[in-house]
Amino acid sequence: MVDQPIISALVLGIIEGLTEFLPVSSTAHVLLAGHFLGFNSPGNTFAVLIQLGAILAILLVYAQRLISIAISLPTSVQSRRFVLTILAGFLPAAVIGAIAHDFIKTVLFETPILICVMLIVGGFILLAVDRMKFEPKYHDVMDYPLSLALKIGFCQCLAMIPGTSRSGATIVGALLLGADKRSAAEFSFFLAMPTMVGAFTLDLVKNRALLSFDDSAVIVVGFLSAFVTAVFVVRSLLNFISSRGYAPFAYWRIAVGAIGLTALLLGA
Repeated sequence: MVDQPIISALVLGIIEGLTEFLPVSSTAHVLLAGHFLGFNSPGNTFAVLIQLGAILAILLVYAQRLISIAISLPTSVQSRRFVLTILAGFLPAAVIGAIAHDFIKTVLFETPILICVMLIVGGFILLAVDRMKFEPKYHDVMDYPLSLALKIGFCQCLAMIPGTSRSGATIVGALLLGADKRSAAEFSFFLAMPTMVGAFTLDLVKNRALLSFDDSAVIVVGFLSAFVTAVFVVRSLLNFISSRGYAPFAYWRIAVGAIGLTALLLGA
């Protein structure tokens, strides 16, 4: 018979993989699902550690392009500038995340009502932005200027409030700053790489004392399920966004937030 924690880890890993790169807040979905499943993770380490599966998924999908960029660095000004834009976009989250880590994990992550409210608010914002008529100035992530990347990086910091969504914050920020829908989503993918690796490393260092060998099976199950589902999402998301926009994700956020808020207020 399979242990309940293993089943919960499988479910949470699938949720993480499906939602990490969508503008719906994977953290919100994993924390709320964990709350209602009665899944206990000391310091909420599980929610961050299984992100490694999603990290490896996006590295796998973009491996050929990443290798091409790395090989061209010595000779290509565009490739060197692109790497600098990703680092510029990552910098705000690296600094603010390191400073506010304990507050985020012990206060914000422990407030399910806040998570639900942010899901709903973010859903309405995403819906409004999706309906706006823009004249995009930027269509290729390789040509984003440093100033644009830095501004998107500050937008990403809003996602430290669980329920906001890292990808949602970066995509909305990019759209408002002049990027088209496809490149905004793709830049969010690339920015996720250092950001998620940084969050994973910091959380691992901060909470290593809370981890034990007994947690390994649960984390492995969560990691593998997150990896498989994230590969599917990353490979299909850009085409979906190009044809359907962000409205479906906005409605999903609002629905999940409303259902979760109702359940919490009813004492579930």
